[in-house]
Amino acid sequence: MYTIERLTADALLDSAEQLAALLADTVADGSSLGFLAPLDPAEATAWWRALAPEVEAGRLLLWVARADADGRIAGTVQLRPAVTANGRHRGEVAKLMVRRADRGQRLAGRLLAALEAAGTGHGLRLLVLDTETGSPAERMYGAAGWTRVGTIPGYATDPAGQLHPTTVFFKALPAAAT
Repeated sequence: MYTIERLTADALLDSAEQLAALLADTVADGSSLGFLAPLDPAEATAWWRALAPEVEAGRLLLWVARADADGRIAGTVQLRPAVTANGRHRGEVAKLMVRRADRGQRLAGRLLAALEAAGTGHGLRLLVLDTETGSPAERMYGAAGWTRVGTIPGYATDPAGQLHPTTVFFKALPAAAT
């Protein structure tokens, strides 16, 4: 069993090493997350720690899935609400990842559902994301009701440095209940 929880800035700092291990595991598996392999643990930890001010300011919302048995972090996802005056109704989903050993438990879907519910609660009406074309994530987003916008060729490299296309998705959220 797993529990989905939103992290505060302090909890992020406390969990930075576990999140770094999750990021390194995901990059080692070939996921395109903006990092090249092999990912240095110190670099990964520093990257997570650098997000704390964004979390503190509310510019980044971050969830983790924790294994109930031992409290270890098995997955994570981020939401970046837009800050421009004409975009405060939307947000960008980023860095959805699940540790290889914990896949097959529907954690990605549960993390995404928590993010979507929170987005609605924050008054967001539109979410956007991009993911590597042909990846398991692309199939998961389609199955979760996201709408495919299109594909951008050669958008990002995988951890080995090879260019891959990226698929862009959006999802309209319901208006928050009043």
